[in-house]
Amino acid sequence: MNSIDILVLGHLERDEDGSVIQSDTWSTSTLIRTDDGHNIVVDTSKDFMRAAIKTSLKQIGKVFPEDIDIIVLTHAHEDHIGNNDMFKNAKIYIHKDEVCDIDGAVRIDKETEIAKGVRIVPTPGHSAGSVSVFVDSDRHYAIAGDAIPLKNNFVKRQAPRLNIDEALALESMKKIVAYADVIVPGHDQPFKTS
Repeated sequence: MNSIDILVLGHLERDEDGSVIQSDTWSTSTLIRTDDGHNIVVDTSKDFMRAAIKTSLKQIGKVFPEDIDIIVLTHAHEDHIGNNDMFKNAKIYIHKDEVCDIDGAVRIDKETEIAKGVRIVPTPGHSAGSVSVFVDSDRHYAIAGDAIPLKNNFVKRQAPRLNIDEALALESMKKIVAYADVIVPGHDQPFKTS
């Protein structure tokens, strides 16, 4: 059965005016180990979280940075891509509509199965190329990135505050919720949808 482990739990800090404090914000980084032998990291968090990611891999055991063969970036904001270079053997997947320069990245434009029971699903709205990763395991897991950055977005059915298209972001949120039993948000603890 595919397994999911949180390497780093994301955090989002806002200023009094509601703007994100970049120095105190980082994304969740998630490890998926698949039945067919892949080790996938979804989002590599901010560069200063490197030691925490290494520690988590050691605690999980039997998985080293060089064992990671796939990285999926839910989008290209700096708090989600800071440790890509840590995983030297990984093929990186990102949506074609993300504005970034990541050498060798595979650019996708539609739902893509990358391993048995693991799909990259476009969920635009936060950014033009936002994606989520849907994982079939003991439950249906959606690693949502900033399509659902916080549990509160789910509870209140509110689009991410930072978005390019609020209506599109809400449609993406509906797609995620329709699939998922458990959501791993971009900057908060995983939670059940019911």
